[in-house]
Amino acid sequence: MDLVGLSCLSGAHRYLFPRVVELLREQGADDITVIGGGIIPDQDFEPLTAAGIKAIFTPGARLDAIVDWVRTNIKPRK
Repeated sequence: MDLVGLSCLSGAHRYLFPRVVELLREQGADDITVIGGGIIPDQDFEPLTAAGIKAIFTPGARLDAIVDWVRTNIKPRK
């Protein structure tokens, strides 16, 4: 697996997203990129990126912009 995309609308993103990154690291899978989306306030971006979330997409993000980000930043494993 090359990428995990998480979505959260409940407001628990500051706990759930970093926890997923932590669990991946514990399993030796810290090479898997984690991105997030949902209703995420601007002030939460920095703590999430500091916790290892590589990109955050909020409501209104265009699908083509997300696909472009993935194509640019995720290289498939061979």
